[in-house]
Amino acid sequence: MSSTASSESASGLDSLAVGGDALVGMATLGKTAAALALVIAIILVCTALLRRWNPQKRAAGGHLRVIGSAALGSRERVVIVEVEGTWLVLGVGGGQVSKLHELEAPARPDGEASRPPVEGERFAARFARALKHNAGLGGRGRGDS
Repeated sequence: MSSTASSESASGLDSLAVGGDALVGMATLGKTAAALALVIAIILVCTALLRRWNPQKRAAGGHLRVIGSAALGSRERVVIVEVEGTWLVLGVGGGQVSKLHELEAPARPDGEASRPPVEGERFAARFARALKHNAGLGGRGRGDS
């Protein structure tokens, strides 16, 4: 009887050891998953904070402001940038920036100085209006009724 009891006892210890290894493996997997979730949460919080503070608007001490941009190709863009009262029309693409044109920024009324561009307004319409205003054409152009 003692041999049967000892063999049952040995098989019970073996099954406990195998079960213990499985529990340790599951605990390690759980810790790894928790660490990964923590890293992802930190990344999401940092991204939300950066979007809220929007460092792009404060670049170069507030002297640089992107007026608008338009894609010309898959990697080429035309960008209008205002720097200290001057608009620069820049061509951006292929790892380089080229100045295409330079003109004085149009005078803005005091109320409009801090107003961001209208969300639904297209770049082409804003650019055409700015060019008309700068050229002195004012209200009615070819496309206006």
